[in-house]
Amino acid sequence: MPSPWRKISSFILPSKGSDANLKKAFRILMGSSPGNLNLYKLALTHSSSAKVMENDFRLSNERLEYLGDAILSAVIADYLFKKYPFKDEGFLTEVRSRLVSRDSLNSLGRKLGVMQLAKIEGGINERQIYSSVFGNTLEAIVGAIYLDKGFKFATKFIINKLITPNFDLADVINSTNNYKSMLIEWCQANDKAVTFKIVNIDSSRNFKEFTAVVFVDEDEVGQGYGHNKKKAEQDAAFKTLEILKIL
Repeated sequence: MPSPWRKISSFILPSKGSDANLKKAFRILMGSSPGNLNLYKLALTHSSSAKVMENDFRLSNERLEYLGDAILSAVIADYLFKKYPFKDEGFLTEVRSRLVSRDSLNSLGRKLGVMQLAKIEGGINERQIYSSVFGNTLEAIVGAIYLDKGFKFATKFIINKLITPNFDLADVINSTNNYKSMLIEWCQANDKAVTFKIVNIDSSRNFKEFTAVVFVDEDEVGQGYGHNKKKAEQDAAFKTLEILKIL
């Protein structure tokens, strides 16, 4: 079944400035017309194209991203709590973390085509696109939906439009996504040395972004990014596994 965003892009892309087109796009996505269209416009505004307000405040989607992240986490926690009544908190925490991980949200955002709606006008490089923008934009859209439609509607949107059609929970539960451990085990089996190093911490946004590098036998192989050291190392390990064709 084609993604709703593919239908959206067909009439959004030719005329980004059309409010009518944007309303229609989100009506297809949500099943309901947006009330406050400005919220959705803001959700699509990357910091690179943000308007600078008083006190150097940039009017971008970062605050909506923060809110959407919290709403996603709460809704999915409630969903898993009710779906698995006999599982302990460790199981629930692990499954939730896999569903809302940066890699997972980036993949989902890319699949849904959110970047076709995002307003990126230079000032962003390939690294930033693949490390954060897809997932961040999706979180900002969730934040906008919550503010515009309320928690009940946002809950239905997350479960019915994001989680159920795009994730097989059995696969999520049984998957192994500890890429750092996988890489270490492979290096040990092949008599290779592996080192993880944090080479940069970017504090220019409302949160930090860590850059991690993986060295295999002293050769730099993969580079990854995340909002904390652990996530950056996992991303770097994933990229390394791909480069070495282990995955």
